[in-house]
Amino acid sequence: MAEQTISGDASAFTGDAGLRTALTEIVGESGCIFDSRDTVPYTEDYRRIHQGRTPAVVRPARCEEVAAVVAWCAAKGVPIVPQGGNTGLVNGSTPSADGREIVLSLSRMNRIRDLDPVDLTMTVEAGVTLQAAQEAATAADCMLPLAMSSEGSAQIGGVLSTNAGGNYTLRYGNARDLVLGLEVVLPDGRIWNGLRRLHKDNTGYCLRQLFVGAEGTLGVITAAVLKLAPRPRELAVAFCALPSVAAALELLVMFRRHHYQAIQAFEYLCGEGVQLVLKHFPETRLPIAPAAHYALVELAHSARQDELRGGLEEICSQAMDAGLILDAALAGSTAERAALWKLREEQADAHQREGPTILHDVSVQVSKVPEFIACVSAEFARRFPSVRVVTFGHVGDGNVHVTLLPAQGAGPAGFPVQAQELMDAVNGVVRQFNGSFSAEHGVGRLRAYLMPEWRGGPELETMRRIKQALDPANLMNPGKLLK
Repeated sequence: MAEQTISGDASAFTGDAGLRTALTEIVGESGCIFDSRDTVPYTEDYRRIHQGRTPAVVRPARCEEVAAVVAWCAAKGVPIVPQGGNTGLVNGSTPSADGREIVLSLSRMNRIRDLDPVDLTMTVEAGVTLQAAQEAATAADCMLPLAMSSEGSAQIGGVLSTNAGGNYTLRYGNARDLVLGLEVVLPDGRIWNGLRRLHKDNTGYCLRQLFVGAEGTLGVITAAVLKLAPRPRELAVAFCALPSVAAALELLVMFRRHHYQAIQAFEYLCGEGVQLVLKHFPETRLPIAPAAHYALVELAHSARQDELRGGLEEICSQAMDAGLILDAALAGSTAERAALWKLREEQADAHQREGPTILHDVSVQVSKVPEFIACVSAEFARRFPSVRVVTFGHVGDGNVHVTLLPAQGAGPAGFPVQAQELMDAVNGVVRQFNGSFSAEHGVGRLRAYLMPEWRGGPELETMRRIKQALDPANLMNPGKLLK
């Protein structure tokens, strides 16, 4: 199937007063940004690596306004880049450099429309930040079981559009596993109201799952019905020093065997990654002796169970006797829990502060994580000895984040030039393990070139047919996901 091209009247783009007039009439002057100096935050990615241009940033406040903007763009052939908190790492929510695409920001659509603690559901608009949704759930004595380091700025629409994962995937699944219903503006401007709060609804194709993970290429998510969980009454957290990555896997198996219903998160961190957090975030501290490998374990239960911490201590003690844990620190308060989690949550920012980075978000079978990390480290030691490989991630679901940094003292000169070769080296190892080059960050523009090789044949052809059926003019987030 041939690549799609953008069609439409070129006069509708930059410099046409008709664009300004039409968009202002729909969303009002306060809902539009036209000055290029003010659009900059919307035209560069989170890491400030990719810069684009746009004739307008449109900020509708209601679903009907979104629909009117999309309908006008469809009629004029104006491509749209839907944008949430713009915290993505694959250049999926920034416009291209040609200045043809308008940015459709959902940030003003930030209402929580409904929260039902009996149904264990909440209906939220796309611009609600993940943190605000979490806090609303907590206030209702519930829990929104989706957590990630960018939750203060990441918005629900973007989280769903990229099918974000996070720290609690091990227990609750990815974003798509928490969606019961959606409200979506289709590429022609029509509104599909699928905000159903039913836990069982077996009536044809599951359309909501078509838009979750589509990265805005099939329509604009404007609201969602999300599943909640009972709020945990007890939390127990341990930060463990380990002798190897293999020990982390054995420790995970031990916790699953004894606390399967309680284990909420299991994170792996390499020693160098933790040292970078300590270096760039002086307020952090390591509560145990330094090691080459660490695991962060969190248990949670909705009922008050004083034995939860006791169970954590018991497993840690057994693991020490078995040589799986060298040392461990258990949180004794909410503040101590937050301090332990900070060593994990600041990994990405610490790497970025260290210097130029190349990020990979990959997944392999859980049982293959230790072997994969060993193989990718060996590959770079052999081929690129001047590159540091720093690994961390959600080992409980097989998601490994591989960060490439210049070797200590090497400096950044020439490092970005090798980006493609270095990226391909990591992905080559991933292919050997039948893994995925995108576990939870999405594809965006950065990794779209990999789709034909990794998802070619009937799979990619089906995706393109769906795209053609819903967005034949290729106006929805063009160049992302499917090139």
